[in-house]
Amino acid sequence: MRRLWKNGLLLAALLLAVGLMGCGRQQEPLSEDEHTYQVYYLNSSMTRLVEREYRTKTVDTKFLVEELMESLMNVPADLEAQVALSEKVVYQGCRKEGMVLYLFFDNNYTSMKPYREILSRAALTRTLTQIPGVDYISIYSGDQPLLNASGMPVGALSATDFVDSISDVNAYDREELTLYFTDETGELLYPEKRTVMHSVNTSVERVILEELLSGPETSGLKPTLDSGTKLLNVSVNENVCYLNFDASFLSNPLEVREYIPIYSIVNSLSELSSVSRVQITVNGSQNEVFRDLIPLNSMFERNLDYIGGM
Repeated sequence: MRRLWKNGLLLAALLLAVGLMGCGRQQEPLSEDEHTYQVYYLNSSMTRLVEREYRTKTVDTKFLVEELMESLMNVPADLEAQVALSEKVVYQGCRKEGMVLYLFFDNNYTSMKPYREILSRAALTRTLTQIPGVDYISIYSGDQPLLNASGMPVGALSATDFVDSISDVNAYDREELTLYFTDETGELLYPEKRTVMHSVNTSVERVILEELLSGPETSGLKPTLDSGTKLLNVSVNENVCYLNFDASFLSNPLEVREYIPIYSIVNSLSELSSVSRVQITVNGSQNEVFRDLIPLNSMFERNLDYIGGM
């Protein structure tokens, strides 16, 4: 029951459907030096997001972030909506490192109800990742990284983490997963069957990675991935699952053989009919070597040689 509650709270909210509602207004033609962005707000019933076009001549990244944040926290007078962030939340500033924009709020951010916080997360991500050079955002509350329901850092968020279609945000799917963990020797993988409930708006591939990062539940099994590793993005195209981690993935500190973390991921994902190969990148780059031994510049396929008891 604890597992179902954790997944229900986290995953039912993680990728809430974003209802893109047109405003129906006629706009003046853009001038040559104007740029358009979509700013996201909550609808009046606080069940989905609505968007409004915002025009600006600002191109400097820092000033553009502040300008869009100001717009995001003030609903246009002619739009029937409300701000995504609670009025108690104080925005304290930002910092950009590479492709990631770090947003800092006071402690009131985490005092929002979980449902509203996830919608706020979606609004911030969809609004700010439109800025050139900003592919991800990372949210901090009171100088601490935002944590999910299981106490793990949410990490960097991209616009692709949120779906565009309008779905029932209270709809769940029940999944029977086969996850691969290791034992104390760290030399082979062993399956663990796990039942999870997740929002219909959350990809099963992302759920699998989050479950692997949370570690095994079966006595005698050990984790294969460091819980501090941040999953930046997940996507699937033509049976290839593309995973993007932060740099901490490369220095996995667990005492396991170098191939164990890789094939824990690959074999777990390959249990899905939708995945036959896996491409792993680090901060968007394939030109990395895991533990200085395994190049990431090629796709990985299921490998039964690393599964114990076969």
